[in-house]
Amino acid sequence: MTSTTTTAPAGRPRRSTGPFRHRGSIWGLLAWVCGLLFFLPFGWMLLTSLHSEPAAATNPPNIGAGLTLQGFREFFGESTGVSPWPPLINSLTASIASTVLVLVLAVPAAYALSIKPVRKWTDVMFFFLSTKMLPAVAGLLPVYLIAQHAGLLDNIWLLVILYTSMNLPIAVWMMRSFLAEVPKEILEAASIDGAGLLTVLTRIVAPVAAPGIAATALISFIFSWNELLFARVLTGVVAGTAPVFLTGFVTSQGLFLAKVCAAAVCVSLPVLIAGFAAQDKLVQGLSLGAVK
Repeated sequence: MTSTTTTAPAGRPRRSTGPFRHRGSIWGLLAWVCGLLFFLPFGWMLLTSLHSEPAAATNPPNIGAGLTLQGFREFFGESTGVSPWPPLINSLTASIASTVLVLVLAVPAAYALSIKPVRKWTDVMFFFLSTKMLPAVAGLLPVYLIAQHAGLLDNIWLLVILYTSMNLPIAVWMMRSFLAEVPKEILEAASIDGAGLLTVLTRIVAPVAAPGIAATALISFIFSWNELLFARVLTGVVAGTAPVFLTGFVTSQGLFLAKVCAAAVCVSLPVLIAGFAAQDKLVQGLSLGAVK
């Protein structure tokens, strides 16, 4: 069966009335369904955090139970007096500082590997990728011993260094694909005008590759914010991060579901806010270079 089209006045596009007419609507509906499925766990967690502990512990869950903010009051230390702000500030410090360092190191490295390629650049890229093949737990003991001898245990700057080294390989890989799309003519014109490397990176490459830089920064921030293994082992009272603080709500007395969900919602909010704020740049950056 072939699709039919209706005739339209001159200057207007003809509209298809065949089976392909509703293809866009179907894909749009599927996108909404996928989006709702991804949002469902967070929505369920948010709803549970607004219930009382008895209502949250029922099986099956009582969706129509009364709402309360008691779980959030417990998270902010109403009964225990333990403030969540120091761990949240530690996570924010480690995530932002490591993300800035990753971008400062990854952009020049990706520039050298894409716009000004070095010899055997594929071997260099594979070396960056090979650093992610070792499980993090395998390097935990050596890192702990080094930090112990250096006096860096329970120090937030140790996490900054670790998060920078952990996210740098991924950032270089991402930034190389983004910078490869920068028009060479612009760089040649800047070179003719006598622009130096720093000027090229800050005034030409950075504005053109801004979506890719935003996507790389957001992913690095998320990985740093969610990291738990090294933060759990290498920190204590002073430099504990938000995920470490979150594990403290699982006690030997039992799992207080509403309080844990309230804590998880609060810990997830910075990542959600950052992703929502940079969503347009993130979509552009992740799709940059996908279509030749």
